[in-house]
Amino acid sequence: MTSFFETMFFSPRWYHYPVILLLLPLSLLYGVLMSLRRAAIPKKSFGIPIVSVGNLIVGGSGKTPFVTALASRYKDVSIVSRGYGRQSKGLVEVSQKGKILTNVEQSGDEPMLMAVSLPYASVIVSEDRHKAIALAKEQGAKFIILDDGFNRVEIEKFEILLEPEMIKNYLPFPAGAFREFYFNRKYANVVAKEGKDFERVVSFENLTERMILVTAISNPSRLEKYLPNGVVKKVYLEDHAYFDEKVLAALLEENSATSLLVTQKDAVKMQGFKLPLSKMKLKLEIKNEIFTQVENYIKNYDSFYLRRAGTR
Repeated sequence: MTSFFETMFFSPRWYHYPVILLLLPLSLLYGVLMSLRRAAIPKKSFGIPIVSVGNLIVGGSGKTPFVTALASRYKDVSIVSRGYGRQSKGLVEVSQKGKILTNVEQSGDEPMLMAVSLPYASVIVSEDRHKAIALAKEQGAKFIILDDGFNRVEIEKFEILLEPEMIKNYLPFPAGAFREFYFNRKYANVVAKEGKDFERVVSFENLTERMILVTAISNPSRLEKYLPNGVVKKVYLEDHAYFDEKVLAALLEENSATSLLVTQKDAVKMQGFKLPLSKMKLKLEIKNEIFTQVENYIKNYDSFYLRRAGTR
């Protein structure tokens, strides 16, 4: 069932369209409600530069490597994330200035990946982003990156919206993958389109002769074009799912495979596993103009904030 809807969202086929038509009234109602929410909720300023990296489509669009690339340019930066898929509740400090403070079950896979990739950044996960922002300020952050924050309409921030290279279904949920109507992209300060404003660069580590691709990411078919030779089987789990070492070991044995091919996001959930891993490593090449716009926002923030406060 998950595979049916995932395909319908990202690459619909003829047999999906009756379902899409059936869900269309709910989809339009959802889109209208989300637009009214965006228009009605006042924005709150936190007195610190906040840059949101988000998207309109559910699932992966490069947010994690984009946040990582942006945060790597600064030292006094904190990343605030919801921590989807984690086995914890409330506010959890994942890392402080690169020091890991918890495990992947408590943090979630994407926050842990950012934490281990960024030796100078701090990462906080919380359902309540306001509390996380307040803690980051208290700990001395000069700049906050809000991971997956485009739909947090109540927070005043600089919006970077990521778009995939190709979109085949523009409808809001549940008939499509959009969290809001497509035209709400107009609220972003920067719309960065894959293939134009940023490119994915995939490299590999420890490739072997017979590999099983095992991954728990959204829309895993997007990996197909990057796969190297030697992949003998593909196993797709639900996004953010955790792995069982014994099941993976049996999978290797049953298929006479020499390693598991995993993404970096998957690999952080396999730390300590005594299994041969081959890794797909993803980074983004991002147009420098985007970094320049972020830098200008940060530099001009204090004077803008003081002028804004003076008009209240």
